Amino acid sequence: MELLFLYGPPGVGKSTLGAQLAQVLALPFVDLDAAIEQEAGRSIPQIFAEQGERTFRSLERRLLQRVIRQYQGTRGAVVALGGGALLDPANRMAAEAAGPVLVLTAPLEVLAQRLSQAPGSRPLAQNREALARLLAQRAEHYASFPRRLNVGDLPIPQAVAEAQIALGAFRLHGMGAGYDVRVVPHGLQHIDRFLAARNEWGPARALVTDANVHRHHVRHVLPRLTQPQGQVSVQVLQPGEVSKSLAVVADLWSAWAVAGLDRYSPVVALGGGVVGDVTGFAAATYLRGVPWFNLPTSLLAMVDASIGGKTGIDLPIGKNLVGAFHAPTGVLVDPETLSTLPTEEWRYGAAEVLKHGLIGDPRLLTLLQDGLRGLRARADEVVRRAIAVKVRVVNQDPYERTGLRAQLNAGHTVGHAIEAALAYRFPHGAAVAIGLVVEAALAAALGLSPADWPDQVAAWVRGLGLPTHIPRQVDWAAFRSAMQHDKKRRHGHVTFALPVAVGRVDVGVRVPEDVLEKTFEVWHE
Repeated sequence: MELLFLYGPPGVGKSTLGAQLAQVLALPFVDLDAAIEQEAGRSIPQIFAEQGERTFRSLERRLLQRVIRQYQGTRGAVVALGGGALLDPANRMAAEAAGPVLVLTAPLEVLAQRLSQAPGSRPLAQNREALARLLAQRAEHYASFPRRLNVGDLPIPQAVAEAQIALGAFRLHGMGAGYDVRVVPHGLQHIDRFLAARNEWGPARALVTDANVHRHHVRHVLPRLTQPQGQVSVQVLQPGEVSKSLAVVADLWSAWAVAGLDRYSPVVALGGGVVGDVTGFAAATYLRGVPWFNLPTSLLAMVDASIGGKTGIDLPIGKNLVGAFHAPTGVLVDPETLSTLPTEEWRYGAAEVLKHGLIGDPRLLTLLQDGLRGLRARADEVVRRAIAVKVRVVNQDPYERTGLRAQLNAGHTVGHAIEAALAYRFPHGAAVAIGLVVEAALAAALGLSPADWPDQVAAWVRGLGLPTHIPRQVDWAAFRSAMQHDKKRRHGHVTFALPVAVGRVDVGVRVPEDVLEKTFEVWHE
């Protein structure tokens, strides 16, 4: 589960890419071919020439098994495999049991040109003709792996970014020691290993969830949290924004004290954005900070709320007005948990996916072209790509000190005002969807975007079955009042993060009140 394997033909760049990927993820890097040469005391061409391919494959098998054993129970490693390492079915089975395998590909001409710069280094691909035969022989084998990435014309930084997306492996820096975000299908089955590799297990630990998630998933998670021996204190919250309160946090503190949690006892949040926000805030303040892990189970939480270290609760006067930056020790995303979501929860999460596409990944907008049906069919890729956008932005500005992280507030100034005006009885995702449209309209009204920009954003929103207009129950006075208490105010002024084009969000924008009121009237039901 924890090792990340790079595989593919000779010359594709596994070693170069692997070393940089390992650096970004703060993991050890293992070049299996280099390890074989060190073990044998001679180069791979010498091994082939003097002892034959059979001896080489035997060494390869033994070294692969050693690497897997070495990194079991740790945060893992990035491993670059030789071009034929997984032709052996036993090797392939062992590698795929230890973690995802990403096959790197490139056109023949690119590979041949690279190999020509190091003649004699690849015994089975000495020239272009031999390389072409090798690729033909292994084409079906390489195609049998579900994760593949064409790196032929990608600059190394972009290839590293795309490899993270393909592998579902990310690392956030700049907030404490940093932490991993892993997207692992059926990952809840391995939660004990994920936690144990990142936290010293104590005799006491806690699990926080809500009533809906408890019904579907706790029976799978709880037995794994009791291993090794330990007691788990379980707190079940009422679903929804009502649980983002100081009273709920106080209940968690008391339960943890009774259960005997100390400063090293892990707290696990299993649920959507509310569960993560409340649990993280309680963890930030209990004993001045205890480790916590986030296991998001909703689309909205997976792609947005679970990442970035923001924790908090609401006050009656405004949303998220009390909180703390308290990074989780790790985030484990299991896309399989999305199968239990009702359709409306898919829609609400899709609003954040759309936001991330507008911020920095046009591919996400392509995946949303077929609406909710297309999103659900490609949910795993959607989750990984949306997470990548948030990780990239947060890593640039972990504590919102430069303004770059404020891009993630696109749609939220208007969205939070709608939620507050309706006493938090309106879904967050639906409010953000409306907010994206209204804030796109503000961008057009200020001359930052073309006049048809808000209609284009509205079309994306409608395609997901989400609302585009401010609900009729929200009048101008309530809307304006709610906005005055937005936590993003600066020196008494409300500022916006306006989506002005695909790939561009302008932050810190002040909108004249007359422009805001007129836009409100146009986009009010």
